[in-house]
Amino acid sequence: MPLLSPVPVEQLPQSSNFLQSAYWGIFKSRFGWQAHAFRYREGPFLLLERKLPGGFSLLYAPHPFEDSDSETGKDWNTLVTELRDRFGGRKICIRFDLPWNAESGDPSQVLETLGVHGLHKAVMDIQPPSTVIVPLAASEEEQLKAMKSKTRYNIRLAARKGVVTREEDEQFVDSWYELYRETAERDRISIHSREYYRQIFETADHLSKSPDMESGFHIDQKGKKSEDNGEPNSVKTARPPGLRIISARHEGDLLASIIVALYGRRATYLYGASSNRKRNLMASYAVQQAAMNLARREGCTSYDLFGIPPADDPEHPMHGLYRFKTGFGGRIIHRAGAWDLPLSRLGYPVYRRIESLRYYYFKKLKKR
Repeated sequence: MPLLSPVPVEQLPQSSNFLQSAYWGIFKSRFGWQAHAFRYREGPFLLLERKLPGGFSLLYAPHPFEDSDSETGKDWNTLVTELRDRFGGRKICIRFDLPWNAESGDPSQVLETLGVHGLHKAVMDIQPPSTVIVPLAASEEEQLKAMKSKTRYNIRLAARKGVVTREEDEQFVDSWYELYRETAERDRISIHSREYYRQIFETADHLSKSPDMESGFHIDQKGKKSEDNGEPNSVKTARPPGLRIISARHEGDLLASIIVALYGRRATYLYGASSNRKRNLMASYAVQQAAMNLARREGCTSYDLFGIPPADDPEHPMHGLYRFKTGFGGRIIHRAGAWDLPLSRLGYPVYRRIESLRYYYFKKLKKR
């Protein structure tokens, strides 16, 4: 029996990872990707396909198998065979951004044998391999105690100086984007168009109004719709994440604003913007604390700060980001990163060479 069962993208089951959600597949399809959806061990498996010049394409799986990693090691040979049989032709490779902690050895069977199964470390990672996941304590006071003393001090300083936080509605996206552009210019980072961030909210809003999601219907394994009867063999249509914008102001000045996704029991910090003004008021600390408090009230048990440099290295250009995010406590995770399963014997080496040159240009030459 095949391990992967094709399903319409709208019927991807719920997991703890919004990057493997129906929402993410539909959202990315609005920006040139094609979504291929499967069910694997009752969990989701989302593959995104991007067209390349010459009729070729690249397949990408963002953090797959996160909820079933203990079994995936046993299945890996079969999975690879199924994927190679299903996707051929002019598809260059499947790029897996593996979610498992590479340092913990779990699942060690997969991490130690990726090369044996024909996978190659990708030229670049798409999702940040290293992150900080903060468990949400029972109360705000307990949360503060778990943080580093400097972070705790900065949160309280912001409050003493009159920094106030609040949740915005999705109409605030345009104002948030102007602040984000200011951040990008200061920190020399690339950002998407304004429409990209608008669509993050519009897609979620559209899906939240879907009749299936409002009615409590289930989608069974044959794709038939039925009323919610609580039976274990029915799979509920996954709702989109709850998206929140949280801002910090001082005397009317917008100083910081972040976008957070709440999906299942996890909250994820997606995008952050901060002003060049009044940076001594520590507004960026205030919005993160407000986001954690919101996530706790909404029933989340963890908060993913979604990306840090790989080590506490003062020479790293983003060392300040490392110190900022690790100051909130939590567990540092170093994931396995992106690995490629070549599908085209001739096309993959050529694509890899082109990608290496492009990476060198943007990461090395352009930043000089």
